[in-house]
Amino acid sequence: MTNDTATVAGQAGAGLTHRQILTILGGLMMGMFLAALDQTIVSTAIRTIADDLQGYSMQAWVTTAYLVTSTIVTPLYGKLSDIYGRKPFFMVAITIFIVGSLLCSLATSMYELAAFRALQGLGAGGLFTLALTTIGDIVPPRERAKYQGYFLAVFGTSSVLGPVLGGLFAGQASILWISGWRWVFLVNVPIGIAALFVVFRVLNYSQQKNKGQRVDYWGATALAVAVAPLLIVAEQGYNWGWTSGKSWICYVIGVVGIAAFIFIENKMGDDALIPLRVFRNRVFAQGIVVSVIIGMVMFGGISMLPQYFQVLRGSSPMVAGLQMLPMVLGLMIGSVASGQMISRTGRYKVFTIVGSLMITLMTFLLHLVTNTSAMWLVMLAAFGLGFGLGNLMQPITLAMQNILPPKDMGMSTGTATFFRQMGGTLGVAVFFSLLFSTMGTNISTSMESAAKTPEFRSAVVEAVQSHDPQVQAFGKALVAQSHSGGGGDTGSVMNDTSIIEKLPHAIATPIKEGFADSMDYVFLIVSITSLLAVLGTVTWKELPLRQAKPAKESVEMLE
Repeated sequence: MTNDTATVAGQAGAGLTHRQILTILGGLMMGMFLAALDQTIVSTAIRTIADDLQGYSMQAWVTTAYLVTSTIVTPLYGKLSDIYGRKPFFMVAITIFIVGSLLCSLATSMYELAAFRALQGLGAGGLFTLALTTIGDIVPPRERAKYQGYFLAVFGTSSVLGPVLGGLFAGQASILWISGWRWVFLVNVPIGIAALFVVFRVLNYSQQKNKGQRVDYWGATALAVAVAPLLIVAEQGYNWGWTSGKSWICYVIGVVGIAAFIFIENKMGDDALIPLRVFRNRVFAQGIVVSVIIGMVMFGGISMLPQYFQVLRGSSPMVAGLQMLPMVLGLMIGSVASGQMISRTGRYKVFTIVGSLMITLMTFLLHLVTNTSAMWLVMLAAFGLGFGLGNLMQPITLAMQNILPPKDMGMSTGTATFFRQMGGTLGVAVFFSLLFSTMGTNISTSMESAAKTPEFRSAVVEAVQSHDPQVQAFGKALVAQSHSGGGGDTGSVMNDTSIIEKLPHAIATPIKEGFADSMDYVFLIVSITSLLAVLGTVTWKELPLRQAKPAKESVEMLE
């Protein structure tokens, strides 16, 4: 073997040895762990947080605010890092995330929490994007699957720790004289400081930079104007009315923002935040559509399942987090299996088809579950949903990074992540809107039917005589509504669902049935949406994955 050949054999990526890549991975994994832990820990605790802040029906604002800001800044991080380098912006993202987390722990209302989560999202938007982009810099697509195990370890660890910690914190009245749920955000501070130190020390490698390009701040502003009002009306449309004055204002501002964004991007050419030329690439454009749908289904499933476990099955936050583990396990198995096969064969399309079929089938099965369904059936469907997502996320990321040339790595990764986040934000907003817009009616209908039974009437008397002030007030409200022909006090349930488990069984059951009917409807819509992903992946053109370049050429490219 010649020296040149030996050198090439020792290269795992763009002129870097396996050991060098692992060193850089250490920094990336710290940043990704910060963002991944936050997603799982908050999703488990959000119901308790919302109940404590008297705003269960407003929790979509908290989730949407975070997703809106993280979505908007995602392509900006990618573009800026293409021009000036990954490291400084990765550190800025971590710093903003730490400050946002600290402020979230101080929130006294759902409005404040939503505002602070929006700030936190400004940092989170850079964590995943820059980590994935950096991997794209140093490891070619064909070999990237070999290193995904390290990232899966991060996601797996955070997916296990997040629900447990979220449930532990949310389940405690106070820890060190601070409300338990506030530690859901405070825990990010020491982890973030450690991540800053590690990234500063290890994230050093030669990178191809496009320093001659301009920064498209006007495009970023237009994108914010376009996206924010459309996402807000998606979340609040059911409350305002889809044809109300407020909704129409959001529609008009959004359309104006889209028009301005297209005009600015056309003028900016290759310096644009998202160059319009990428949409002329049919393969990349189709991948964007698939990414949007996957984001909707993924975030929809992650958001809805904890609600099912806690509200309908009465699980504590910690138990609900553990009940999400089958989905996490499916996600990891699907990602590992698809990644290893892609590394060996270089083919990825078949896995996207399998994944889209799985998420369609599993969300349809979840549409059939009730508040009395066998728990193992629900967990099996959750596992299948995770397995399907695992077969989609890694292959689609590889494909999107592979379609455009390496000089566009940050932009292509940022764009793909942006549209997946956009889909996720829309999914959470729309699906929660559907849930809450139907829940009140379904609960009232179910309670009106139950009110005719002697068991329900006896339970009302029991509630009125309860020593729990909250239950007693609920019972008195039922008595008052029965005289006026009403079916139930749905308003208090939608603001604080913790009361459901305190109510007598005959009253709690129709409430859960109404909630289950609404959740079944949401999962049916998710399943129908997933059919678009099946169509998109089946017709998607597969391009050969780039392999490693000779070491000499790679080093020259990065100098």
